[in-house]
Amino acid sequence: MKDEATYRRLFRTALLIRLVEERIIALYPSDRIQSPVHLSIGQEAVAVGVCDGLRPDDLVFATYRSHGFYIAKGGRLDAMFAELYGRTDGISGGKAGSMHLTAPQVGLMGSSAVVASTIPHAVGAALSFKRRGSDRIAVTVFGDGATEEGVYHESLNFAALMEVPVLFLCEDNGLAVHSHRPVRQAYRLAEHAAAFGIGSRRLEEGWDMLAVREATLQAAAKVRAGAPFVLEIATSRYKEHVGVGEDFHFGYRTSASVDAFKRRDPLIVDAALAKALEPELEREIDAAVAFAEASPAPGRPELLTDII
Repeated sequence: MKDEATYRRLFRTALLIRLVEERIIALYPSDRIQSPVHLSIGQEAVAVGVCDGLRPDDLVFATYRSHGFYIAKGGRLDAMFAELYGRTDGISGGKAGSMHLTAPQVGLMGSSAVVASTIPHAVGAALSFKRRGSDRIAVTVFGDGATEEGVYHESLNFAALMEVPVLFLCEDNGLAVHSHRPVRQAYRLAEHAAAFGIGSRRLEEGWDMLAVREATLQAAAKVRAGAPFVLEIATSRYKEHVGVGEDFHFGYRTSASVDAFKRRDPLIVDAALAKALEPELEREIDAAVAFAEASPAPGRPELLTDII
């Protein structure tokens, strides 16, 4: 039986993520947004289900496509928009942009534009938790393309050897930019994890927020007990790899393949609930955008600050 209260809570957050990104699409042609954007429209259920299955003090290390995880983990929406605008009240003073969102105060650690680069950071955080006797866990989020990087394999090996509390979370939208998985990989993620003695699971219902949450709760329990785990979730990216448009004209995928996922997407299927929640969420987004537009742009004194 579906837990209606939990479903509504997750639905609201997922809808907020989608409406935020739809607002970004509307604003982008104006050039007020000062960085490239990688939209997670279609993948919201993964972010909200995973974050709701974690504790507030657990850490998440995300990718450059991290608007959803930033919002689902509790990051400030006004500071996010100010960052996208390149303003001083942004998360990083307007210097990081969309691809490097961070909100350590709520457990979202630095995102990165470099594929697979945050995976070892999560493993290191997990090692710290173990050495300090903490029952917190670290979650590293990545796409299936990141598993082709050497650091992914090294991180699995180290995590297994040291038995650190890290959850490897793969958002599998079937693509690395425009390249399909079968032409890139001779392995399957679950079988590969087993070679290191690491447990794994693939969840096909990446549109189902409750299923993602339950899978995360189960995986997190194993990780908290000291066993690294790989959780692979099938999902779908509706928009182009980077930017706010469509990309079906490139011919590497068809709209029919995305439409099949959309027919199960609760944000589309449950139209009545979406309509009921939308006015309140749009007001929240309006306030965040107004905050960003009122924030000052950085000047010469800030040019060389925070540079290491």
